[in-house]
Amino acid sequence: MFRKLACSMLLLTSAAAFAQALPSRPITLIVPNPPGGVVDTAARVVGQSLGQVLKHTVVVDNRPGGSGNIAYQMVARSAPDGATLLVSYSAYHTANPALFPQLPWDPIKDFTPVALLVAATNVVAVHPSLPVSTLAELIAYLKKNPGKVNYASQGNGSLSHIGTELFKQQTGTDMVHVPYKGSGQAIADVLAGQVQVFITTPPSVMQHVQSGKLKALAIAGKSRHPMMPTIPTTAEAGLPDFMLEAWVALFAPAGTPPALVEQLSNGVKLALETPEAKKQAAAQGVEVRYLNPAALGGLVNKELGYWRTVIKKANITLD
Repeated sequence: MFRKLACSMLLLTSAAAFAQALPSRPITLIVPNPPGGVVDTAARVVGQSLGQVLKHTVVVDNRPGGSGNIAYQMVARSAPDGATLLVSYSAYHTANPALFPQLPWDPIKDFTPVALLVAATNVVAVHPSLPVSTLAELIAYLKKNPGKVNYASQGNGSLSHIGTELFKQQTGTDMVHVPYKGSGQAIADVLAGQVQVFITTPPSVMQHVQSGKLKALAIAGKSRHPMMPTIPTTAEAGLPDFMLEAWVALFAPAGTPPALVEQLSNGVKLALETPEAKKQAAAQGVEVRYLNPAALGGLVNKELGYWRTVIKKANITLD
């Protein structure tokens, strides 16, 4: 009896500490992208379930613009009380420091890692007007028609921009970059055939590939995509070195108390384990993938160096 009572008291104490650690006002997830696309998808996948797990109001606030810098600066300057969190896009978090000589935020000093949310490989998709059916045929066509094909990106400095420049570098091809403000505008022009190539994450193109409005030539990951099982990987298609994966993670402003960060991270872990979150993520073509604060911090450090090297080698600028 005493043992049961002690366990009950411990659970009550833990629950009370959990509740006390949360901010008194709603938790706002700041998204640096417009609605649609992998970043907004991740925010909404975790947001609803996180609110249920924490028994706390969680809202999503899209703040696009400035290659993500508007949202990042906003969160960096927010009170470190857990009420304002950043839903961070990997390309912004690890590439912007190499793209902007005077960045108004620092990826390490201004943010505290909370949890990795989802990861998404990239799809090499083309408009049906291009006379190609395989990745090898696309590469051959681009070599025969240098500078005559346009490719879309979600904006200067986005992963679709940097990733496609990496693709050009590895294949010795040339395409014209057409940047957009988010996936929604980009996919509209790709579907219309005004832009012919889009290397992007599954949420932007998956339904259009399945309906036949776009052709997917390869998955830039280690394995085939479960929602597009007939599409080969880049390795299977003859380009093994071209691997491109985006991730989305949650960060708090620097100075957020470690106990609060841990509570939020544990809440995210439980939220991502719910059947609703997994089902919603799978339907959108992204993979739920939790990492704790320490592991996420290690990932950021590793990719900061990697993308700086890629950007410098490809001579990518925002001019």
